Amino acid sequence: MSEIGGGLGLPTMSQREMFEQLLGDDESRSGSEPEIAAAIGEQMIHMDLRPLPRSIRKRIRDIVARIPAKNVVIIGGGIGHLTAWMMDLWCGNPAIEDSEGSNRPETLRVIEEGGKFGVIIDRLLRRYDASNWAQVISDPWSEIAAETESWNAANATLPDVARSAPLPQPIELVIIDLPEIERVHAATLAFNLLAPGGIVMALEPQVPTGDVGEPEQGVEMTPAQQVVASFNEWIEFVQSVNSNHSAAFVELAGGTLGVFLRSA
Repeated sequence: MSEIGGGLGLPTMSQREMFEQLLGDDESRSGSEPEIAAAIGEQMIHMDLRPLPRSIRKRIRDIVARIPAKNVVIIGGGIGHLTAWMMDLWCGNPAIEDSEGSNRPETLRVIEEGGKFGVIIDRLLRRYDASNWAQVISDPWSEIAAETESWNAANATLPDVARSAPLPQPIELVIIDLPEIERVHAATLAFNLLAPGGIVMALEPQVPTGDVGEPEQGVEMTPAQQVVASFNEWIEFVQSVNSNHSAAFVELAGGTLGVFLRSA
């Protein structure tokens, strides 16, 4: 069994030991919705937006609290529901004097392509007085990932390259909060940008059921066929990560959380 850790300041230990310590429930932390996140959740209901299940949000929060990542990316900010959970962890409740957070990263970038939603998240970050280290980027994730990959390639050959990186480097933690059919592609791009020891987290797509028929060439896939295609891509992604890196899964009431660790 391989020895991992170190890249994020985690102690060196076996893969099984590391995942057991990293992925478990933190009973010392409340399972109730943080105050600001609760208000955003109510707003999502009125907007017919579907949040991540609470069990998934809580477990992501518990895992992130154990990861000493300097640079964090959240892909798919929406109107800031999951981001509010993270900000409450890192900064505490801004409405309560002397409320302190824990394990705050040096930088956070929230990727939200929708301009109106980006404005909402920016307001959320300012509410936590985090504008000096946390920012919203309102460009498509595929474009940001491509620009970052190009920057990494140029920086490898020209260490003194003048232009700044599209995302703060090294990227050590990425959280995916996107609709099901967008999730796998985003996770694949993110994993390729991780620093050694970095982690990507994403909710596993639902297992397809029933016969959806074969997609026809030149004909747009039905929603059911897109679900099947997305799940097949997920399986390929998991197999690809497992071949050279590490993956673990946490089964919760609201779904299965995938955690993918890039080997050093």
